[in-house]
Amino acid sequence: MSLSMTHDAPLAPYTTLALGGAAERLVVAQDDATLRDALRWAQEYGVSAHLLGGGSNVVVPDEGVPGLVVHVATRARVARREAGQVEVKVAAGEPWDELVEWAVSEGLAGIECLAGIPGQVGATPIQNVGAYGQEVSETIVRVEVLDRKTLETSTLPASACGFGYRDSAFKRAGAAGAARYVVTHVTFALTPGGAPALRYAELTRAVPADASLAEVRDAVLALRRAKSMVLPPHAAPNDPNLRSAGSFFTNPVVDDAQAADVARRAIAAGLVPDAGAMPSWPSGPGRTKLAAGWLVERAGFAKGTRRGHVGLSSAHALALVHHGGGTTSALLALADEIVRGVEERFGVVLEREPRLLGVDG
Repeated sequence: MSLSMTHDAPLAPYTTLALGGAAERLVVAQDDATLRDALRWAQEYGVSAHLLGGGSNVVVPDEGVPGLVVHVATRARVARREAGQVEVKVAAGEPWDELVEWAVSEGLAGIECLAGIPGQVGATPIQNVGAYGQEVSETIVRVEVLDRKTLETSTLPASACGFGYRDSAFKRAGAAGAARYVVTHVTFALTPGGAPALRYAELTRAVPADASLAEVRDAVLALRRAKSMVLPPHAAPNDPNLRSAGSFFTNPVVDDAQAADVARRAIAAGLVPDAGAMPSWPSGPGRTKLAAGWLVERAGFAKGTRRGHVGLSSAHALALVHHGGGTTSALLALADEIVRGVEERFGVVLEREPRLLGVDG
């Protein structure tokens, strides 16, 4: 086993926030064999191993990451027809937005509303990535994984992935420590000639009812661009909010009683005239999803708020941005300030969406 390993490798260039320290050791895995060898090396030497994909949903500590960081850079895409659909098996390191662009160009429906989302394919089942009324769990049929303990590969059907809102069995396993599985391939079932998913109000207002897949993709990119939620080449020129991990908090899903309490607090504070004016959506029996961005702004954190070299995006209250020359500790301090502010005003605890590399598993 011969691994190409870099010592004291800066990790900021591998992330969209461009923050944080160095990896004690870094391996770039361009194939599954290198990925397995890197994890085997870590086992043999008793070194912690941390996986890094596209870096769009991760925060690197200022002090860096001890042990071994494995950057997944595998590339492959194979399509075949199966029972009236096209199954596309994609390597974990493939850029997600490139897959969406390809699917739309081929007339394959199922992921068109997820255009412009940064990161890699391997992260999508972990987070159950979703936007504009569509989630990857709708089209994922199987996920191939590498077991970090046995270093054996297996294939999990979608039913075994435990998909939920911005959640999966993979993510829940990682919350308790090192995740058991490393995603190596994801297979999607896309529909040839299918109609685009027009379920999200903001998107339906932006396109005609008979919009094509390409028109929907273009509209999604435009909507995301207006919120500074895309990276080059889709971003607006000189966008000041580019160094970001996207939405820093998930939309909280609470029981109906807590949602009613949030509405009462908002009415008492003069933020809304009645409960119906507060943005919320049913999210299963007895559950309500609230708008995290709305809560952040109404807790006193306006778009464009700055704390030195970090702040809130000037276009979207859910995105924390790095303006250059900042630190991860300053970014996390702002995040904690926002969490406290929202809890004090509304009694809701926001959950961070990006993981802290080397800490969160």
